[in-house]
Amino acid sequence: MGRSGTGTAALLAVVLLLPFVISDAIRNPIRLPSDRIEGLSVDGSGDDDVVGTRWAILIAGSRGYYNYRHQADICHAYQIMKNGGLKDENIIVFMYDDIAYHEENPRPGVIINHPKGGDVYAGVPKDYVGDDVNVNNFFAVLLGNKTALTGGSGKVVDSGPDDHIFVFYSDHGGPGVLGLPTYPYLYSDELVDVLKKKHALGSYRSLVFYLEACESGSIFEGLLPEDINIYATTASNAYESSWGTYCPGEDLSLPPEFHTCLGDLYSVSWMEDSDIHNLRTETLKQQYQLIKTRTAVHGDYNRHGSHVMQYGNLELNAENLFLYLGSNPANDNATFIEDNSLSFHKAAVNQRDADLVYFWHKYQRAPLGSSQKHDAHKELLDVMAHRLHVDASVELIGNLLFGADRGPQVLQMVRPAGQPLVDDWSCLRSMVRTFEQHCGSLSEYGMKHTRSLSNICNAGVNVETMAKVSAQACVSIPANPWSSLQRGLSA
Repeated sequence: MGRSGTGTAALLAVVLLLPFVISDAIRNPIRLPSDRIEGLSVDGSGDDDVVGTRWAILIAGSRGYYNYRHQADICHAYQIMKNGGLKDENIIVFMYDDIAYHEENPRPGVIINHPKGGDVYAGVPKDYVGDDVNVNNFFAVLLGNKTALTGGSGKVVDSGPDDHIFVFYSDHGGPGVLGLPTYPYLYSDELVDVLKKKHALGSYRSLVFYLEACESGSIFEGLLPEDINIYATTASNAYESSWGTYCPGEDLSLPPEFHTCLGDLYSVSWMEDSDIHNLRTETLKQQYQLIKTRTAVHGDYNRHGSHVMQYGNLELNAENLFLYLGSNPANDNATFIEDNSLSFHKAAVNQRDADLVYFWHKYQRAPLGSSQKHDAHKELLDVMAHRLHVDASVELIGNLLFGADRGPQVLQMVRPAGQPLVDDWSCLRSMVRTFEQHCGSLSEYGMKHTRSLSNICNAGVNVETMAKVSAQACVSIPANPWSSLQRGLSA
């Protein structure tokens, strides 16, 4: 398990427990599809880059109050798009929508993404909520395929060849996989195949993808072509975690009534930059450099920060953010400064430990001797027991397959930059299903082991052998909600 490295007493206490517990046309020159005039520069500048419509897909891929930050990220992004002049008909939001009115939310009906920030939930469209937040609907929306939708508002990206598309995805992830509040999860090869299909349809001029997740670089590494007019940035490289921020016990400015992280470091970095700058003049590259510097946290990659990466057609990063996000008129006179004027985060929490921070603080805050204390204690024990079970099971499977000496080396191997995670993505999904059938759900935490399962595929192990050793490693599936297969398999 990756440690947050924050040094605070609360998180250290959790870690120490583990071994013992088991506006108008000028403001918005890009027009609706029905208003397009081929070849006409809407703002009169003669620059064809402003022809077309801006579209945005915003996805929070988790659920549960302990994952508050992902939906907060997405709601904040919506407010940036709305202030930038995008219309609701061109902004499509995926979020489980179980946070704003959750019984633990100290501000019912309100979501914040900064300790001193205002409500970012107000006005957010509920296009795809609950179980409608799934892989099928995301792909159908991106491809503009209404007939493939199951539930939701029916809004899709009905884009044309002059249009600009922005996708922001915030969630847990693992090597080659992104989480969702429903199963199955989203795998890299499937996503890139859909992006290629979108390009083949000729239905965009350029597409920008911002991705917040652990090992998010692995989603595009060795897979995203450079010639389909897509530019992507990721919160981390292919083999490291991303980070939560504004967390209890980590940020002294956090309102005391909150016991969950309010945001993610990469996400708040690009959004807080967008909040204050004139996006008509700031480029994607300039924002990338600011995000990269801020998310690195003074180069402290092992304790607080991650390597923000970029993939695809890097020439697109010379374009202005305005083409994708619009720009708040209130920032028209803002001057871009190369030196990052935003504050650096002195502390952040490893994405995979953010739930531990939440459950620990929930336990601490519960009244002594109360039923709430008992329930919070059980939740904490369950999540830690699940983590230990998944880690131990994968390690044992590796030892059974490759021997105790070679097993850890094979499972932890990282391929050189430029190579995809796995040669056979169908094999990876089969290995995930086989593991889960015998050992229980990987869950959000266990997604980190998809690298090990990929390396098992790359080593030539077949599904039958994997099933045999999985049955040896896992006599039964633990009786806790994290290991349960009630929701199905993640692949």
